[in-house]
Amino acid sequence: MKTSKAIRNAKKEAYAAKQEKEGRNVINWIFGILIALGVVYAIYSIVMVS
Repeated sequence: MKTSKAIRNAKKEAYAAKQEKEGRNVINWIFGILIALGVVYAIYSIVMVS
C-alpha cells in the first residue's frame, strides 16, 4: 500500500512541476509578444507623426 501511495505522490509532484514549467513558458511568451507589439506601435506612432 505504501509503495503505491508513494508512486502516486511522485507522479503528482512530477505533473505539478511540469505544469509550472509550462505555465512559466506561456507567461514568458505572452510578455514577449506584448513587448514586441509595444515596439511595433512605438515605431508606427513615430512614422505617422513624421
